[in-house]
This record gives sequence, structure tokens and C-alpha cells, in this order.
Amino acid sequence: MVKAVTDHATPSLASLGWTDFFGDQLESGEANLVPTRIATVHRDRLTGLSQAGPIDLTLPAQANTGDYAVGDWVLVDAHDQLVQRRLTRKTVLERRTQGGRVPQLAAANVDTLFIVTSCNADFNPARLERYLALANEAGTTPVILLTKADTAADAEAYQRGAAALQRGLAVVTLNPRTSDAASALAAWCGAGQTVALVGSSGVGKSTLVNTLAGSAQHLPQQTGDIREHDAKGRHTTTSRSLHSIAGGGWVIDTPGMRTLQVSDVAYGIDTLFAEITELAPLCKFRDCTHVHEPGCAVQAALKAGTLDPERLARWRKLSDENQNNTPVQSGPRGAKSPGGRGKRR
Repeated sequence: MVKAVTDHATPSLASLGWTDFFGDQLESGEANLVPTRIATVHRDRLTGLSQAGPIDLTLPAQANTGDYAVGDWVLVDAHDQLVQRRLTRKTVLERRTQGGRVPQLAAANVDTLFIVTSCNADFNPARLERYLALANEAGTTPVILLTKADTAADAEAYQRGAAALQRGLAVVTLNPRTSDAASALAAWCGAGQTVALVGSSGVGKSTLVNTLAGSAQHLPQQTGDIREHDAKGRHTTTSRSLHSIAGGGWVIDTPGMRTLQVSDVAYGIDTLFAEITELAPLCKFRDCTHVHEPGCAVQAALKAGTLDPERLARWRKLSDENQNNTPVQSGPRGAKSPGGRGKRR
């Protein structure tokens, strides 16, 4: 049994997150295979959830659990629970760890990414922007959740600071321990919807998972305190898992991230820094670096006071890091081009 998953009574495929996007991928001859959603990914095994309930999955020879993400849809042989193939993802969240050679899968087929931070020293605009770029690139809807507002002298300042990070960004202040938190997030947690939580350790992610899942879940997530002097938390979530939300939908918890390097998120950065992206085409030179060139629209906005210099500095740092970390792809006649957006795989 998959104890990390709270299964709805006789769930339909739609309630598990199945849509026409996945149904259209079915091929002739696969009618007897069972659509199953990956519930947990361990080092040497996978568990899934189908209409029949939780199951332990068997991987084909030479297969690697690292190739699968919580939230993936796979087709399974009903007799031996052998995974036949994974369906193309609608969205995929992945991150590059410091020193890592390849991106690490975080979650798949996520509709909304809840970026959790606290109204204290954990609130870091530069780190939040990294999460936002990740969400934008993946095609998920980002929402920033502010916790520990009751400990802040001016919680509204944190609300304004978060909302200013991206146009149209939803920001919700809540207490993860109260039932009001579930009500505040209901718009993103409907039947068949999948949300994921990211953020530093100690900001309340696991507590919020427990609140959303309600008392019916079999195995509540462990929670931990933070160190008061620097707002750093202990890592209480060590693996990713899929949990049902009491009123419908699914939530994926992820381990806390102290570092988050960006790679292959050019679209995500352009969306995040729309005020800069829209100015660039107005520059005199197409290859303007926005540093010293004459006729630079970005520098003109900076001098006019309509562009925040700190935002420009963070945009430059994030763009440079993304360019340095993004592998190039071989094009026609050996030409090299940076990897573009394409997270459906």
C-alpha cells in the first residue's frame, strides 16, 4: 500500500488528474494497459495510484527511477504491474543542483506551483525570482504563499514586495496550521487539479500539506521548527510524494531547497522580468547589453526612475547564470544554439 497517498473512494481517472492531453496519447493495442499516476519515487522503486487504488510498480530492465517524477502518468500491465511506457508530460518542474550535471526532476503534470516563504529573514526576492522563472518555464501557474505573518511587524510590506516580483502574480498570506488555509487556496485545489509546494525548509510546507490533505491521510508529513536567529529550517521532507486534498485535487510536497541554480529557463526569465523584456526591442542596437550603449531603452528607463535598479541587477545575474548553465544544441551544419523551451517530454 502507498501510505503517503490518501485515495478518494473509487476515484475516476479525471479525479486523479487525467485529461484529454494524456488520453490522446494512447495508441492502438494499449486498451488493456492501466493508466497509473506516479505517487512516490524512491531510489530503487516506484509506487503509483490507479482507479483500483495504490500499487507497487515494477520497472522494466535497465530502467532508472530517476527518469520518473511524482505526478507522471504511466501505462501499466495489470497482471505484473510492469510499467510499459511513460506518457508525455504536460508540465515538468526540474532544477539544477550545485555541481549537478543534469537537471533533477521535481514533479510532473503540475497545474499550480505554490512558492512558500515566511515573513522573516527567509523572504529573499532573488530566490523567489528563481522559483518564479522555474514555474514560468514549466508552464505552471505560480502563487506565492506567505507564512508567519503574525510574527512580522509589517506583514503588508512582505505582501507588496512579493506582488511586485511579477505581473499578475497571486500572493496569499496564510497560517498553514489553520483550516482557513485550505479555504484560501481552494481556487487552485479543485478536483483533478495538481499543486506542488517549493520553498526553504522550515517555512511550513509540510504543515500545509497536512492541512490540505486533512485528517483522512494515512501518514501525515513530519514537521520541524526553524532556528530563530536566521530563520533556517530543518529538512523534514526527504522525498517527494503525492497526497490527495480533502476537497479534491492533489498536492506534491518537495524537500526544502537551499540552493537553486537556473538552466534552460530563458522564457521563464523573460516572463518574470517583463518590464525589461518589453524595453529591449526599443534599444538602438539589437545586441544591446543594456550597460553602456547609446540609445539603450533600458538605461533610459533606469535614469527616468521607471525601472528598479535592483531588478535590473538581478535580471542580469539570473540571465548570465542561465546562459552559462544552459547546454547548447547542435543545429544544421554543426551550428550551435541554446536549448529552448520544451519541457513536455
